[in-house]
Amino acid sequence: MDLLHSNGVLIIQHLQRDYRAYQDFLNFMSHVGDPRNIFSIYFPLWFQLNQVVGTKMIWVAVIGDWFNLIFKWILFGHRPYWWVQETMIYPNHSSPCLEQFPITCETGPGSPSGHAMGSSCVWYVMVTAALSYTVRWKDKSAVTLHRLTWSFLWSIFWIIQISVCISRVFIATHFPHQVILGVFAGILVAEAFEHTPSIQTASLRMYIKTNLFLFIFALGFYLSLKLLDIDLLWSVPKAKKWCANPDWINIDTTPFAGLVRNLGALFGLGLGINSEMFITSCKGKNSCKISFRILCIAASLATLQLYNFVKIPTHTEYLFYILSFCKSAAMPLTVVALVPYCVHSLMRTTEKKLN
Repeated sequence: MDLLHSNGVLIIQHLQRDYRAYQDFLNFMSHVGDPRNIFSIYFPLWFQLNQVVGTKMIWVAVIGDWFNLIFKWILFGHRPYWWVQETMIYPNHSSPCLEQFPITCETGPGSPSGHAMGSSCVWYVMVTAALSYTVRWKDKSAVTLHRLTWSFLWSIFWIIQISVCISRVFIATHFPHQVILGVFAGILVAEAFEHTPSIQTASLRMYIKTNLFLFIFALGFYLSLKLLDIDLLWSVPKAKKWCANPDWINIDTTPFAGLVRNLGALFGLGLGINSEMFITSCKGKNSCKISFRILCIAASLATLQLYNFVKIPTHTEYLFYILSFCKSAAMPLTVVALVPYCVHSLMRTTEKKLN
């Protein structure tokens, strides 16, 4: 493993030295791969266009990130920016110098990469959803167009995944093998949900049961290993010790922060889909109108950007987790129920005035 890490450090040094001109682009791609974009950008767009795809996207993102957390706890993967400071393989304490950035200091274990895993699973869902429309074409010219579309979309998929992986390695947050593992783990999770149609008809009870299972299993796994004197939060002190700037340490990157965020999103989706507002608006006659969907997309994206201005206090850890759960639940609830219902009511009022 030390050999794998040391070779990874050489790759990071090469990237930081020879790809300096692409620093802004690589930092941007790291943000593109941020799992939080799934809930604030990708989901609002797709849910209003296709509710089946939007629902699948949340399930894939949540379950994928949950597996990512469990894998991180099992694999105990180091991150480059602290590993080079603590390893004993370099003679005379001549450890390599790796540059750090404001987004470098992730506090959880490094393997597999959550950004790579989240990006690959969600983009896999989007690409397969887009191709499902073209695969039905039967005439010869349409088949040719489908093949061209297939090649184009999958090329875009791999360009994005490779860019996200390079960006995560460039900022010294991950070793190369960690991002590769993340990409293929994300694809496996997404492919599994291609054969799980039951999530589309899940009741609120099923959403609550799933949430409870994911939380109890993760917490039980953590407490069980803690009884064996295995600290699953071992990476947090390392991140605080070796991060170049203490202000770059964010509680939002801790393992339990991601778990709470995802459970909140899944609960909010279940609450929204099983609400009367969703049934009234998204199952009514206006739901088929292009104008309704465009207004819902615009209003959802605008409203969710306002959530970014809501800063959760971090001085009390448990309070942070509770408020983070509530904020994450509010986002899909807004997209699924509140915004469509408001747009539906507005359109109905306008139609009555015109009549």
